[in-house]
Amino acid sequence: MSYLLRIDSSASGDASYSRQVADTFAKDWSGEIVTRDLAINPLGHLDATGITARVTPADQQSPEQRAATALQDELIEEFLGASAYLFAVPMYNYSMPSVFKAWLDHIMIPGRTFGTADAPAAGRPAVLVSARGGGYGPGSPQHGKDFVVPALETILGDALGLDVRTITPELTYAPVMEPLKHLVPLHETSLTEAHDLARRNAAALTA
Repeated sequence: MSYLLRIDSSASGDASYSRQVADTFAKDWSGEIVTRDLAINPLGHLDATGITARVTPADQQSPEQRAATALQDELIEEFLGASAYLFAVPMYNYSMPSVFKAWLDHIMIPGRTFGTADAPAAGRPAVLVSARGGGYGPGSPQHGKDFVVPALETILGDALGLDVRTITPELTYAPVMEPLKHLVPLHETSLTEAHDLARRNAAALTA
């Protein structure tokens, strides 16, 4: 394998459960890891300049379009250079952090990363860690309101062709929100299982 590309997107720093579980995976990864922390170094959102740069010949691009092209080329080269992926993407207000969406928007270019008969990254393994404050499984009050994992499994799996394995530590608000305090044991169990699953996936993918 060339390297594992790790993308972090939580604004909570070391307190982030998504980041902590991703750390567990990384500790058991035996190869090189390239990390891009979007919370520390966020990307600008894709704008008209970045979109028009994709269809404007290089010799006709404005300085702003050339800068946008250079950024997209850098991100795509980094993405395609990896042989495996680790995405730490917590749930923010039922969806993904905007910094991760921005990263996706920059690398999702038809004909380059998706939209061809054989996506260039198709079949490569990816681990998605998505912590969330509540519970979203069957039978929970929030069931059906997870708009992070289904969207990312579609984008990463269906569009980019990655082999996505998802880890979802839940009830992370239980230790800090009084109405959820009775769910602390379930939170602790979910977190333990998430770390165990991270270790097992790292071992399996580096075997």
